[in-house]
Amino acid sequence: MKVFNITFIICILTGSLYAQAQKVTEPSATSTPDWSRPYEPYRIVGNVYYVGTYDLACYLIVTPQGNILINTGLAASAPIIENNIKTLGFKLSDTKILLTTQAHYDHLGAMAEIKKLTGAKMWVDEKDAPVMEDGGSSDYELFGSTGSTYAPIKADRLLKDGDIIKLGGTKLVMLHHPGHTKGSCSYLFDVKDENKIYKVLIVNMPTIITNKKFEDVLEYPNISSDYANTFAAMKKLTFDLWLSSHANQFRMHSKHKTGDAYNPEAFRDKDGYDKAVSNFEAQYLRKLTNDK
Repeated sequence: MKVFNITFIICILTGSLYAQAQKVTEPSATSTPDWSRPYEPYRIVGNVYYVGTYDLACYLIVTPQGNILINTGLAASAPIIENNIKTLGFKLSDTKILLTTQAHYDHLGAMAEIKKLTGAKMWVDEKDAPVMEDGGSSDYELFGSTGSTYAPIKADRLLKDGDIIKLGGTKLVMLHHPGHTKGSCSYLFDVKDENKIYKVLIVNMPTIITNKKFEDVLEYPNISSDYANTFAAMKKLTFDLWLSSHANQFRMHSKHKTGDAYNPEAFRDKDGYDKAVSNFEAQYLRKLTNDK
């Protein structure tokens, strides 16, 4: 227990130095301690690994030509992610492509620092590129009036719905799933392990964050139709295993516990996916009713 606490303190202090160097105002995560709580990394399936915190999901996809990192959590997560990657036997410096599922500080907080450390290229859904490049200061809802909430990141490639991300034999299809942000997105790809091939979905669930009426969100006039289109698209997806931007959204901690053996079948949960999408859609429909 003492080792864990010391490691946690070192990670948080180091992360704080990152945030200071970036001169941004990251909102306090004290109300969501699981966002910064370290978690033991593990192999999910094939060449896909979990390297995030207890709740902020970050994924490492390892290939012979370098690696892909999806999401980085808070600014304080930079040393946690680096240590998780090292623990798995890989190197942060081998990261070649950086991706995100949405342009919010809880998924991009450490991205600028990791981009600087690795020289990796940042590829992003084109609709999230502007807000990412100003560090979230132009976000339509969360913190648009308080300045940057994470260090700004310039995109190296803009992605559109259906674009393919290729590296070392791995091919991810980016799926444009807007609503939560203008460029929220998911990734669908095949993964092969020692026994079989799995179709894996890393999905960005379309949670509703605005308290305004949709018609009053002037910075995002098509927000309601984007949500509707995203729900329709998500219902049509086919896959074997699914993951998400937050561990709690795909009930990771009921499917994997620290020290568990490799078991990709634990993430074969179509019923859980359907229920999650249905719950978020019900929230959306209730809001439409309440907005009238």
